[in-house]
Amino acid sequence: MEGSDSEAVFESLNLNPQLFINETLNTVDDLLDDAFHFFHQSVPFPFLFLFSNHGIACIRDMIQSDLDTRLGMWEKYCLHHVFAVPEGFSLPQTEESPAETFTCQDLLSDPDLDAQLDILRNRLTMVGKESSELNHELQALERQSASSDHCAELVSEALLLYDQASSQDMYQDMLSTMSELHEKMEKMRTRKVENLECIRAKRINDPNRDLLASNYRKGLPNATVEDIQEFMADLKHM
Repeated sequence: MEGSDSEAVFESLNLNPQLFINETLNTVDDLLDDAFHFFHQSVPFPFLFLFSNHGIACIRDMIQSDLDTRLGMWEKYCLHHVFAVPEGFSLPQTEESPAETFTCQDLLSDPDLDAQLDILRNRLTMVGKESSELNHELQALERQSASSDHCAELVSEALLLYDQASSQDMYQDMLSTMSELHEKMEKMRTRKVENLECIRAKRINDPNRDLLASNYRKGLPNATVEDIQEFMADLKHM
């Protein structure tokens, strides 16, 4: 736009489109700085360890890159369309002479110029709306960033609770298993003692015990087949 007819027209009307664009870009940068400053100030101290400086810088660079791209397109659109005068447009030429002079009021009362100014006003209104939309997008990005941070905090808390619950459950399972194993071992020992006592009682109360022992002392040749079978059966139960 520099050095063009459009620049000359706007300068003659005491307007500076590039200054307006630069101020808008600076305002967006200030809003972004304020947003991240507010983020640092509002995060509680116990949760600061969840956010590293490198991670925050990456998020800011991503947002800044997206904003720079969009604002660059917006700046080009403004320079080539919003603040571009129609082809062939020119301000009324005045020839100063003692007989005829144009005052500023005469220049501003020109119908054609008024129509062009109306067009420029409408375009400026559109630019204002686009700036408002950009501000809304920036606020949405800030809310999205805050929501992501909140989700990360909830996930960390859930993982911590899960680890604690898992450790407690494993400890309870170990205690329960040890108790069951001890109970089974006691039952097996009691059952074994009872079986031995039962076998011992049967041997003591067996009426043929003395006869079998007497025959055994006399030697196997003097024992009958039935005595030997009973003796072998007793050995199996011992």
